[in-house]
Amino acid sequence: MLDSTGGTMYPTNLSTPIFGAYGRAEALETWRAAASLVATRWQNFLDAEPETRPWAFAAYVAALDAEEAAATDMAALFSRKAA
Repeated sequence: MLDSTGGTMYPTNLSTPIFGAYGRAEALETWRAAASLVATRWQNFLDAEPETRPWAFAAYVAALDAEEAAATDMAALFSRKAA
């Protein structure tokens, strides 16, 4: 809907400070959970029996990939704030 000046009556930009802070907090929590999983999977690898070590290592690498993705998402959100 347009207002009398030709602009939109309702803002459509959802990157207000409130939403931005929520997104950053959620991204940080996601990254922390992923980093914690990396530590858990590494310990599982160290404790694994020889026959299960390849699977434990694969689970560790998958956790590293998830942590990297979460860190990338978080960095993108924080760099948008700085811009």
